[in-house]
Amino acid sequence: MDSFSGKTAVVTGAASGIGFALAERFASEGMKVVLADIEEAALDSALERIKASGADAIGVATDVSKAADVAALAERARSEFGGVHVACNNAGVFAGGVLWEESLADYQWLMDVNIWGVIHGIRTFVPIMLEQDTECHLVNTASMAGLCAMPFAGIYHMTKHAVLALSESLYHELEMSSDKVKVSVLCPELIKTGIGSCERNRPEEYSKPGDIVESDARQLVFDSINEGMQDGIDPSVMADRVLAAIRSGTFYVLSEDGWRDTANQRLDDIRAGTNPVLCPPV
Repeated sequence: MDSFSGKTAVVTGAASGIGFALAERFASEGMKVVLADIEEAALDSALERIKASGADAIGVATDVSKAADVAALAERARSEFGGVHVACNNAGVFAGGVLWEESLADYQWLMDVNIWGVIHGIRTFVPIMLEQDTECHLVNTASMAGLCAMPFAGIYHMTKHAVLALSESLYHELEMSSDKVKVSVLCPELIKTGIGSCERNRPEEYSKPGDIVESDARQLVFDSINEGMQDGIDPSVMADRVLAAIRSGTFYVLSEDGWRDTANQRLDDIRAGTNPVLCPPV
């Protein structure tokens, strides 16, 4: 896609972090922007900031784990701006701990948001894009965690592996079906976002007694994430990477730091048929 001005972008998880950076970047290209997020107060604030730049934008409160919400988001985008040319399935959450201690609610919440949110986005936006028969691009946010596996974050890794696999299959299917609709998968490294405090948005259905199991492993991983965020990469860098990928039609949008070494170690283990080597990113 070469031209962005006047086209419409939809971004989930747009109230903060990478999502907001994407919305801001698309607005700077002259796009109409639809910001979606489950956190309504933060969404209102993000929308004000985007509109203050002169962009044509709306905000739509959206729970991406619910198919009806994502369908309503798409219809609002179409009714307001006439179509959808870029859709970023970006919303995501995190929970940590030892796999056998984490609650079923932890598993369900991460799968509902991180996997089903992308599934709903694919099933909603791809048919719209194909019907429009114009240059369009879908961006699914996975993670460098989708190319490796570390202890104490197994559920998150699992969900991001799923997003990567879904996106790869979608790439092949679109290559067979359309020369105008493309897809990229964004795999960020450690970024300055609010994912370390994402439980502020954890719905009641995943927060019943016993649903949040406090443990040393859980505390360790959250402490590590929040400490790492202080030196993390600014989300605007991810937005620049995404825009470049859309322009060039690049599928894999990967980090270039120690996470690549970690991912390559996993590939080496698979090729050699050896047991997994623990290789934390440095």
